[in-house]
Amino acid sequence: MLKRIILALGVAMATEAGAEDSHKGYEMPPYTVEWQDSAREIRAYGPHLLAEVKVSGSRSGAIQKGFRVLAGYIFGGNATGEKISMTVPVAQSPQGETWVVSFMMPARYTTDTLPAPKTDTIRFVQASPSRQLVERFSGIPSTENLAARAVELRAWATAQGYEILAGPHYYFYDAPMTLPWKRRNEVAFTIR
Repeated sequence: MLKRIILALGVAMATEAGAEDSHKGYEMPPYTVEWQDSAREIRAYGPHLLAEVKVSGSRSGAIQKGFRVLAGYIFGGNATGEKISMTVPVAQSPQGETWVVSFMMPARYTTDTLPAPKTDTIRFVQASPSRQLVERFSGIPSTENLAARAVELRAWATAQGYEILAGPHYYFYDAPMTLPWKRRNEVAFTIR
């Protein structure tokens, strides 16, 4: 299973006029870039369907545990045994004392066409259209590095007059064995 997870995460970025729809061949949530300055962007995301789990514990422990549960679901650990294509990013957001870890479900699915999970810890959520302020960076995303980037991005957003509605959201696009300088990570906030 670990081999399938590594293969699913680890494979040139397709870009078309301010919008990205895939990363290394993996489907992403639909968005267009409204504004960009270096590594920071404001993105308008379209609606998309998420499978998510709530996990307690440290940030790094929660992402590992949440990933395993969701990967098990898409690799056939569901009511019908159907395999579902991997998508990116793996997303993580704090929610009180827990973490929400999510995968976007491929666009061809709806809540009615997805196979039922074998566990009640997975729930499906329709993400509404949103605007997000996003900062992209490479490297190995430690908890301390992510927190520092979130503080800096929040301060910048406030200074620019953006109203933050939710976040931080952490987005991870590449397999753990990807060379640090080739990794795509992001810190984001939902803004008005």
